[in-house]
Parts: sequence; structure tokens; C-alpha cells
Amino acid sequence: MTSNTSSQKKSALAVLAPIAEDLKAVDGILAREFAHSQSPTITKIASYITQAGGKRMRPALLMLMARALGYQGTDHRELGATIEMLHTATLMHDDVVDEGMMRRGRPTANAQWGNNVAVLVGDFMYTRSFQMMIRIGNLRVMQALAGAANTLSEGEVIQMKNAHDPSVDEPRYLKVIERKTSVLFAAAAKMACALVGADEKQEQALVDYTMALGNAFQIADDILDYSGNPEESGKQIGSDFAEGKVTLPVIYAMQQVSAEDKAFIEEAIRQGHGDFQKISHIIQQSGAIEKCKERAQQELEKGKNALDALSPSIFKNSLIELLSFVVERKA
Repeated sequence: MTSNTSSQKKSALAVLAPIAEDLKAVDGILAREFAHSQSPTITKIASYITQAGGKRMRPALLMLMARALGYQGTDHRELGATIEMLHTATLMHDDVVDEGMMRRGRPTANAQWGNNVAVLVGDFMYTRSFQMMIRIGNLRVMQALAGAANTLSEGEVIQMKNAHDPSVDEPRYLKVIERKTSVLFAAAAKMACALVGADEKQEQALVDYTMALGNAFQIADDILDYSGNPEESGKQIGSDFAEGKVTLPVIYAMQQVSAEDKAFIEEAIRQGHGDFQKISHIIQQSGAIEKCKERAQQELEKGKNALDALSPSIFKNSLIELLSFVVERKA
């Protein structure tokens, strides 16, 4: 582990300290749900995936927002585990679709056990998340999670259609990340509000916050494909480009570079391969990375402004700090 990674983990622990016990409980609930499976294979693979050191961003958001709204019960832990279960299912399916071999520094489930098993275990997680949700018995919660699941699938299809298409622009890019990343953050907000019976104004403010956070989170992640350290991020550098994904660093670079360099990048996108080192150098020299950071910063400010709807608390402070954390992260 590098010193940067270690300091980041310490920073994350500090941000999430107010819900440390809640997050520990989420892990326990996930383990309990997997233990109920009649298939040892499902239990083994599900445990492998959930113990890979994920950030638990979605349950953390849900529980911080519930606490910030004054919630005193424990059902938010069950909901945190529910949204994490759904999120994990989407990652497993994404890895199959993208033919991903590594995630969080470890082989993916499909790399370890094959596509067929990975899809079926992902299906188990999807359906188990809905079983968990129904136990809570809150219609608003069900609507939020069901809507997010539907939109996530839509986002995956749109992303597939965008692959290897160099004409993808910023609005099309944002349409994908809002459906693939931000929507589940927003579902966390809606579920927290449903749990406490928050009014429409509070819910909209928290949805606005999570959409801004999700956008900033994904922009920061996309930057790592061109300037990250694999040992810190657990992400193979250039993997997005190899999959034909036209992300914001590429979009901004093509707006700035020479016609020759733009044509070179466009052809590599169409073909799905090329001299990545040269492309990465072009993107970094174009100023696109700095422009992406500025764009993420704009989302951060939107998120901060949205939190004005909450009363002061340690939980609100963590939500504010989380914005800066996701923009500055290296993993």
C-alpha cells in the first residue's frame, strides 16, 4: 500500500466516522443474506465480491442523510445493505458486458468463475436486494430502488450504443453517468427521505446533492484512466479507452488538440485499440485533465449549495466533506 493510498483511507474513515457502527452493521447484514443462500457457490462468490474493499458509498450516503434528517432507528442499516447489494449486482453484470478482468486490484468474478456463473450470481443479488427492500414495507423506498434499477439498465444500453463513437459529446456523456452512477446515489437520497418521511423540498435538495456528487465521482474516476496509479486506484490504466468509452477527458482533449491528433484519437476510438501511451500523452498535454477537474469542482459547488436545506450536524459536515473527498481521490 502506498502512503497516498494509506492517507486516503484514513481520510475516508474520518469522513465516515459518524456512521462507523452503521457501516459495520451493513457488512454484517450482507454476510447474513449470503449465508441464507442454498448454494455454497453463491455464498463463496458473493463474499469474495463484497469483501473486496469497496467504498460502500451508497449505503454511507443513505445513512448519513437519514441521520442528518434526524432518524434515530436502525432500518437505515437494512436499506444501506439493500442498496449495496443492488450496486454489487450491477458491477458483476458490468464486468461481464465489458469483459473486465480486474476490479479493486483483484480478478473479477467472471475472470475467476466464468461469465455464466457471474451473471447468475449477479441475478441472485438483484433479486435478493428486492426481497430485502420488501421487508421494510415502505412503498416510497420500493419506488426509489425499482426506478433506479430500471434506469441503471437503460444507462448500460446507452453506454453500449455510445461505444467506439468519437462523436459522443458532453451532454451524451452526462446522460450516461447520470443513469449509471448518479441515479443510485439519488436513490439513496430518496430512500433516506422515505424512511424519515421528509417533505418534497428536502428530498429534492438531497437528490440535487447526490446527482452532483455522482457526476463529480464519475468524472474523477474517468480522470484516473489517464493519470491514475494502478497500485492506488486498483484500476487498469487505459481500460475505459480499450472498451471504446468516450469519457470527459477524451471529449475535452478533442476540443483542444490539432486536427491531426484529433483524427488519431478518433480512429483509435473506432478501432478499439491504438497507441495508448501516445493518446494519454496527447490528452494530458491538451489541458483536458485540468478542465475535467474544474468541471468536477463545479459539481462540488452545486452539491454544497443543495445541502443548505439541512440543519447543522456532524452528519451534514460529513456530506460536505464527502464532496471534496470524491473529487480529490486517487482510488
